[in-house]
Amino acid sequence: MMNGMRRYLVMLFAVVAGAEEGTPEEFAARRARLMQTLPDSVGVWFGTVDDGEEHLRSGFFPEANFYYVSGWREPGAVVVLCSSCGEGEREMLFLPPRNARREIFDGPRVAAGDAGASAKTGFARVYAIAELEKRLGMAMAQATGVYTLFDGRQGMVEKLAPLRTVKDVRASITALRLKKSERELKALEEAIEATIPAHLAAWRATRPGVAEYEVAAVMQQTYFARGCERNAYAPIVGSGPNSVVLHYNANRRKMEAGEVLLMDVGAECGMYAADITRTVPVSGKWTERQKEVYRLVQGAQAAVMAAAKPGVMLKELTVVAREWLNRQGKGPDGKPWGEALLHGVSHHIGLDVHDPFDPTVPLEEGNVITVEPGVYLPGEKLGIRIEDMILITKDGARVLTGALTKGLEEIEGRMRR
Repeated sequence: MMNGMRRYLVMLFAVVAGAEEGTPEEFAARRARLMQTLPDSVGVWFGTVDDGEEHLRSGFFPEANFYYVSGWREPGAVVVLCSSCGEGEREMLFLPPRNARREIFDGPRVAAGDAGASAKTGFARVYAIAELEKRLGMAMAQATGVYTLFDGRQGMVEKLAPLRTVKDVRASITALRLKKSERELKALEEAIEATIPAHLAAWRATRPGVAEYEVAAVMQQTYFARGCERNAYAPIVGSGPNSVVLHYNANRRKMEAGEVLLMDVGAECGMYAADITRTVPVSGKWTERQKEVYRLVQGAQAAVMAAAKPGVMLKELTVVAREWLNRQGKGPDGKPWGEALLHGVSHHIGLDVHDPFDPTVPLEEGNVITVEPGVYLPGEKLGIRIEDMILITKDGARVLTGALTKGLEEIEGRMRR
């Protein structure tokens, strides 16, 4: 018993300590892979700027693509990569100057002239942001292609390269982000391991008369206590009539007996997101109608998971779910059940809860996607969605979120306990 308790405490401490982020070597390897896809080119990435007000509510977090190539989480930085430059100038990080006044509010920041700036950032060359124009000009003189992320700030690069055609780098970086490394999979699993107990805690808190926001608060407290930094997205906790609203997040209504509660809630830990949905009976026991609809959603999800494998297009999975539902007969309005599925059943997930992807590219080994069919019956105030995360493997898929039960009887049993 004591050995088991020790293992539990060690595991608990590891989770509470927060997600470990990637190493400088991993980020450097990403940059090298990216520039291999952009030969004889310069790439420019702008980090998010903290204006002192914009991030007061949720704290400062870097733009996902910038973080993916840099691993740097302080505001105002710029990364320049040059595949055709000399060894010392292929990777450059530009940092804003120290601001003593701002550091009173935000804490100390790293600047180019600081001792150990290279070791702290993982970049051999760290320059002041004032040198960006000069250094970028030197790099562009040695390359034919110029790339940046078209996020509204590409005009700065275009001004510095008036005789060049600046191209969007999004497709190249998206292709890399979709295939998750072992380290990224570990980060996703850490977010999942914090989200699952949040759902279980929510089931224990669910009963008639409780407000949706109370359940949302229980869930957030659970994964924040495990070291996660923020919600992967605004928690969706919808009871009764709100269960049919796909992205409902007001979370203000009090639950009533006989209804279902749909919880689409996930943590973000170490910059990586979890996305899990479960639907439970508010009274702790399913009605026969709820069981009927729930089993339809379970069957559709199982069909999608069986179809998910390398070479399949993401949009095809929605077709699989809808066709499976249609084969189950007619819904309450006489229409095929597939028409009660109102959204796509899968999306990529990673640094963003909806990771960017190219819809013309099929799934491949190493992709992580959601499988989230739902059936929504507004006239019955009944919406049921079940969502899990899966990893595409060499010849199929592996469920990453399977530790959170979704069986009808198992849910009732958990709620009774």
